[in-house]
Amino acid sequence: MQIKESIILAGGFGTRLKSAVPDLPKCMAPVNGRPFLFYIINYLRSQGIQKFIFSLGYKHEIIEAYLKEQFSTLDYQCSTEKEPLGTGGGILAACYKTSDEQVLVVNGDTLFKANIAKAFSFHIKKQADYSLILKPMEKFDRYGTVELNEDGSIFHFSEKKFYKKGFINGGVYILNVRKFLEEELPAKFSFEKDFLEKYHSTRSIVASVQDEYFIDIGIPEDYQKAIEELTPAALTLKSIDKSWTLFLDRDGVINYEKKGDYIRKPEEFRFYEGVLEAMKIFNKKFYKIVIVSNQRGVGKELMTENDLLEINKHLETEVESAGGRIDNIYYCTAVETTDPGRKPNPGMAYMAKLDFPGIDFTKSIMVGNKPGDMLFGRNAGMYTVYLTTTHPETAFPHPDIDLRFGSLADFAKACQLADRL
Repeated sequence: MQIKESIILAGGFGTRLKSAVPDLPKCMAPVNGRPFLFYIINYLRSQGIQKFIFSLGYKHEIIEAYLKEQFSTLDYQCSTEKEPLGTGGGILAACYKTSDEQVLVVNGDTLFKANIAKAFSFHIKKQADYSLILKPMEKFDRYGTVELNEDGSIFHFSEKKFYKKGFINGGVYILNVRKFLEEELPAKFSFEKDFLEKYHSTRSIVASVQDEYFIDIGIPEDYQKAIEELTPAALTLKSIDKSWTLFLDRDGVINYEKKGDYIRKPEEFRFYEGVLEAMKIFNKKFYKIVIVSNQRGVGKELMTENDLLEINKHLETEVESAGGRIDNIYYCTAVETTDPGRKPNPGMAYMAKLDFPGIDFTKSIMVGNKPGDMLFGRNAGMYTVYLTTTHPETAFPHPDIDLRFGSLADFAKACQLADRL
């Protein structure tokens, strides 16, 4: 059993952040050229969340425009407040748009990289209606603390003051939607003060503790900290070693595309010049080499999945015969753009990590020939390399592209040269 739906609370004014980020909702504060919300969405997707409900208020049109432009393939809805409803009111209104029995709730100004599956398992084991994930912290005064009983139920909430150490509310909740909607609640209230603190002893509310990465950008100092911590180092080919993973698109990268159509049988598959030698170079350089490819031709019934498997087998055989290696091929045959496995959605990256737990997306490169390939890489937290084989008109520099080459062979030669320097 897995939790697949999330509410993101993104309706706050961000008063304390105004000096650093004027005229923007907090979740839209730029971090490495992208709104903070980008990192929240993609972390939740890495945890298996597939459907999103955005609880919006202040300057909601900015967030809506961003989602429409940058996350057009995301399965999402917006719940927009006409007046401020507080965190509780925002959750309550958004719950009417949910479709699952359980929903995850997170704050749009906080990134807490908790293990959601682990927290959900605890929630189910305790047969709880509501759960919190707590973060251990030392020497702090921005937050109150939460004290627990041995069974995971909540003993006491303490007010904000200086603490040497304690558990803080990480702003990540799991709710039984039906139970929450049955509560007699006002339209406007604080979920933390007016619900959790008020009812923790009379409702089925539990909490689990996870000491994972946590950043709350609610004040300028921590916003600056987020910028420093979430901005990756520039990609240098010399830094690549056998701990790195190479993700490759197929058509237009490894082989010639069939313009206006799909490669339907092995006889139509033609390698670009130098690709087989490139794969031999990559074999020596990378930990894993995987292919991730949208194959909507199968979903459209223009070809069968067996046809696709025959093409992939031909590809693997030729690469291996030339001294190269492909560790796995992932493909998405879905026609719907909102399918979590269809690029630029990062589902295939997460499938690869499940099969190969040693994959580290911060040490991974996505190579593709389309902007969607680049966004796939960014959504998964990878570096990207753009090949100009089919769309040389794509602008560069570009926020989704780290390096650009004319072909896969050119990229491989550059990697080889970097090893010699």
